[in-house]
Amino acid sequence: MRLARFTHSTAGQPLKEEAQEGRQFRKRALVAFLIIFAAIFLIALRYVYLQVISYQEFTTRSINNQVRIVPVAPNRGLIYDRRGRPVAENRPAYRLELVPEKVDDIEQVIISLGQLVELPEDVLEKFEENRKRYREFDSVPLKFNLTEEEVARFAVDRHRFTGVEIVPYLSRYYPFGELLTHVLGYVGRLDVDDLNRVDQGNYRGTTHIGKSGIERYYENELHGISGNEKIETNAQGRVLTALDRENPVHGDDLILALDVQVQQAAWDALGDRPGAVVAIDPNDGSVLALVSKPAFDPNLFVHGISRKDYNAILAAPGRPLFNRTLLGGYEPGSTLKPFVGLAGLELGVVTEEDRVFSSGGYYLPGVSRPYRDWKKGGHGWVDILGALEQSVNTYFYQLAYDIGIDRMHDYLAQFGFGMQTGLDLLGENSGVLPSRGWKRAFYNEPWYPGETVIAGIGQGFNVVTPVQLANALATLANGGTRYMPRLLYATKHAGNRQADKSSSPLVSQVPVINENNWNVIREGMRRVVHGASGTARSIRPESGFEIAGKSGTAQVAAQAADEDMDETTAAHLRHHALFIAYAPVTQPSIVVAVVVEHGGGGSREAAPVARAVIDAWLSQELAQ
Repeated sequence: MRLARFTHSTAGQPLKEEAQEGRQFRKRALVAFLIIFAAIFLIALRYVYLQVISYQEFTTRSINNQVRIVPVAPNRGLIYDRRGRPVAENRPAYRLELVPEKVDDIEQVIISLGQLVELPEDVLEKFEENRKRYREFDSVPLKFNLTEEEVARFAVDRHRFTGVEIVPYLSRYYPFGELLTHVLGYVGRLDVDDLNRVDQGNYRGTTHIGKSGIERYYENELHGISGNEKIETNAQGRVLTALDRENPVHGDDLILALDVQVQQAAWDALGDRPGAVVAIDPNDGSVLALVSKPAFDPNLFVHGISRKDYNAILAAPGRPLFNRTLLGGYEPGSTLKPFVGLAGLELGVVTEEDRVFSSGGYYLPGVSRPYRDWKKGGHGWVDILGALEQSVNTYFYQLAYDIGIDRMHDYLAQFGFGMQTGLDLLGENSGVLPSRGWKRAFYNEPWYPGETVIAGIGQGFNVVTPVQLANALATLANGGTRYMPRLLYATKHAGNRQADKSSSPLVSQVPVINENNWNVIREGMRRVVHGASGTARSIRPESGFEIAGKSGTAQVAAQAADEDMDETTAAHLRHHALFIAYAPVTQPSIVVAVVVEHGGGGSREAAPVARAVIDAWLSQELAQ
């Protein structure tokens, strides 16, 4: 009975509500239609945004995907000597470059490249340093100056290395090697410190920069102005074609006042001895030779010097990295006597006729300790001409004492002692020209009369550089005009046929109180070479021209009153040998300052070097 009632009630009702289902279907259809419509509307809006509103922006992006702006580094300017000999050239070379964002596994790629190209540890370290300052899409140099064999091996397997290219470039080369190292300096790879001192925009694409010498001092002139090239690439980044190009501006060519033949003569004359030679034209301050020996081959630094080569330079005797012409500080010794003598004459302390008796020792009032002359027993009675000819210490002891240290300082300062000359190289030493005030400021001590005495013969606190000494002599030789010595003779700008000649700035004019006083000093220096008792008679020319000079000895180690240096003295304890000279005497065209370290006597060791330099210069001048 219960089962029948349930079946009856269920059968009496419809199984589905058709009207309700119809309404639900219509609602769902409307919602779906609205969603579809909204989606189509959004797509349409996006389409309008992309194709209409942002058309220019995305067109530019699209073009940038296939067009790249590549910086083009300018060719570095060349450097010549005064007679047109190239001393710094650009030679074709190849480097290996890698674009990090195009390389999936840089470490593995470098390992594979190492099987084709030699990649020393220091090269890889430099590459890692460069990666930190380059952007991911920039091409980072991996190795410079590839050999022809390395280029060929890479070319065969080029298809294996996406993002790696061999790039041709011009490499700096110094044909005279170590002969001109301390003049030219060298170029090296750009680093962070270099970028901080240049216009980084102008150095995009540039890999090398001047690190020292002329290369650094005139970096702005030598570098030039970078250009750029618009290139089209495919999806893999391969270059298809060049679309446009803004050419770079070639760096200026520099012509130096220096004469390679004179430089070579100075280098050869020094032999194996460490030392320095500076030659200047007294008529305009042009530097004709600037030699510091020993030196090193600057070509080793151009592509990044290896640790082995650098350690070899550091360990080499004589400190090849040290530029003696600018940084070397030496007691001038007797080469200072002509200037002290001129001070005495011009200040009215002594006359040409005044004489001093040299007995071999000089005594200050109330002092029992003598100041020695170089000649035992002395020279007898001498005037200023004889004192210069024979380099009589006693005469200049007395003269310095009579002048006084402060007046001597003030007069000698007019010749540039105690200050930088302004030569167009970086790092010049200013030397020391002592005075009471200088000693008080530096040592906080009083000045003593004995210090004045030895200052008169160029010892004590006196310190000069070879460049400073040569420039002072040029001022004396030309009659008192002090120029700022210059290595740069002329500049040839890109596109110009004629070179613009530079000039040495006039620094000051030493006042001439009495022209005859200057002639007396010049005559005394002439007698050093041509006099019967001259200390440098050995370099006297047989005929043709006359040389004026003055020898000097710079004490290296203290010695007892009765002790002399000889062949048994240890080499590192021997005195430095100095010599200054100019020629011809009547119309000087060259002055020379020579320092031979631990050479002993200036007349014996340094004077022949000066003579060789003078001969090399005058032989060319007479041939013109």
